[in-house]
Amino acid sequence: MRRAPALLLACAALACESPPSRQAQGHVEPPATRKLAPLPAPPPLVPKLWVQPNPAADEVAQAMAARNPADAALMERLAGLPTGVWLGGWNADPKKEVAAVVAAAAREKAVPVLVPYNIPDRDCGQHSAGGAADAEAYRKWIGKVAAGIGTGAAIVVLEPDALTVTDCLEPAAFEARLALLGESAALLGGLPGVRLYLDGGHPGALPEEEAAERLTRAGVASARGFSLNVSNFESTAHNIRYGEALSARLGGKSYIIDTSRNGKGASTEWCNPFGRALGEEPSLATGLEHGDAFLWVKRPGESDGTCHGGPPAGQFWGGYALELARAAWEPELGVVAEVEPAAR
Repeated sequence: MRRAPALLLACAALACESPPSRQAQGHVEPPATRKLAPLPAPPPLVPKLWVQPNPAADEVAQAMAARNPADAALMERLAGLPTGVWLGGWNADPKKEVAAVVAAAAREKAVPVLVPYNIPDRDCGQHSAGGAADAEAYRKWIGKVAAGIGTGAAIVVLEPDALTVTDCLEPAAFEARLALLGESAALLGGLPGVRLYLDGGHPGALPEEEAAERLTRAGVASARGFSLNVSNFESTAHNIRYGEALSARLGGKSYIIDTSRNGKGASTEWCNPFGRALGEEPSLATGLEHGDAFLWVKRPGESDGTCHGGPPAGQFWGGYALELARAAWEPELGVVAEVEPAAR
């Protein structure tokens, strides 16, 4: 096993929200696929993604500024790009906190990416275990998230892994999860300024037909479409092929791809694998028939767990973030070092 470079251990920094990537497990035999309603017209979006403040990356950049300005510039560049805002039980007042994010983005004429991640039995007891205590607690929580969005604009990626990490669920519990996702999709998808994407896993998680069936049963008809590769490493090309195949099965639904760390594709590991790179930078212009956006749903540099000497899941690991950035941007280092830090 490759040991973490000293810089990785030295740069572990502040705690943030987002979770580890997971591989799908288990299989549920799907019933016959229902016919989906026509794709609804999406709410208009401003052509700019909101940049969530990243104090952990800023702190690492400041610490590096004197001894290694090129690496500091990479971290500043990383901190200046938009990422998802993860929401869970750690939000003391979801309505207030979501409303603050939506309002902050609106002031900048931008749209935030919100990631509700609080489904009961989340991650089936693995690195990102947790979630709401039960279905009723989740309904109240997601209702507060919806109330916080109100009439504002937001891209919402609903419950990463909820349809693919299901091995801990008995059949009745799995059906209950599908129903809960369906209720949530109807609630969020009905908000006037929301583009909703129900998480569909990634190309290695489920066969196309089963992924389409699960998405259908979980309420994708109420959503703009589905999300792929959240917190994962599958290549963009692989995700596009998979996404277009799923879209064809789902009546032309749109999709987004998380490209936060898939620049070198997948490895045999999912937990803090070394040798990976940032992927395409976040953009609402993909040139794809059904692909709406490349997004950094997961904030690059946030740990998947304590594997390879990393901090707990969701904490920012500065050295790992720097590895991802170097692997993607190193040919530009001579130029990046001369660029002013990205506006915050």
